[in-house]
Amino acid sequence: MIRKTRIILEMIKVEHTIFALPFAFMGALLGAVALEKRLPSWAEIGWIILAMVGARSAAMGLNRVIDRVIDAKNPRTAKRAIPAGLLRAGEVSLFIAVSFVVLFIAASQLDPICIKLMPIAVFFLVLYSYTKRFTWLCHVVLGLTIGLAPLGGWVAVTGHFGTAAWVLYCSVVCWLAGFDIIYACQDFEFDRKEGVYSIPSRFGVNGGLQIARAFHALTAVGFISLYWLTDLSWLYLIGAIASIAILCYEHLIVRADDMSRVQTAFFTMNGTLSIILFAFTLLDLAVLHQW
Repeated sequence: MIRKTRIILEMIKVEHTIFALPFAFMGALLGAVALEKRLPSWAEIGWIILAMVGARSAAMGLNRVIDRVIDAKNPRTAKRAIPAGLLRAGEVSLFIAVSFVVLFIAASQLDPICIKLMPIAVFFLVLYSYTKRFTWLCHVVLGLTIGLAPLGGWVAVTGHFGTAAWVLYCSVVCWLAGFDIIYACQDFEFDRKEGVYSIPSRFGVNGGLQIARAFHALTAVGFISLYWLTDLSWLYLIGAIASIAILCYEHLIVRADDMSRVQTAFFTMNGTLSIILFAFTLLDLAVLHQW
């Protein structure tokens, strides 16, 4: 059981939760301050963490089950748990069911609107893994799915949407879509050969990287816009500028003729970006404004 648990945690890349979780916290923080002039409670933060873990675990499990045939053909992914025979699809399906139960329990402890909106989140979680079979916009669908983290965090503590919430959501959508395109450049040749849809397979690696830059330019605009739409001040602005600098560096180290640093750009840079932006948001609102 311990071995299986370790394999499952490796399969779902639990450490990658760092991408979206800080943005969920950021959404909750901005929403609570903007609409209720308070910080989120520790109970709210705890349930948001549990909801995020449940949602992301279910999403990754679904992706591994649905893509198991494609993964088995791709040399880069053939050693994943299901194609390698370390886990059975049925075992992962059970894990997915448990993850959805965790998501439901956590959502039920937050604002009532969370339960009402949960079917939308589940729809996107399931949809994403199928999109690479029929549209090169699969990266955007991934962004729309993971972007629900900050939007969900905002709604979880307020029960309402706001302009800033949608701007944050769109910023994260573009951020996710951009770096997922960069990641997909690794599989450019395989995707074209097997008929897997992606922006790199449709437009080539150069074209894909250019589109990723465009998405990240929109992300930068969104991050800066939050400065004007919220109670955030100069301290947040420093964090936003640092995050934009990380995006620029990400595009400097990944080139069409050199994909050797994709993993650094994908995990290290983006994980750092989300933590920095949330940390400066927290410092700005909790320390500078003394909420």
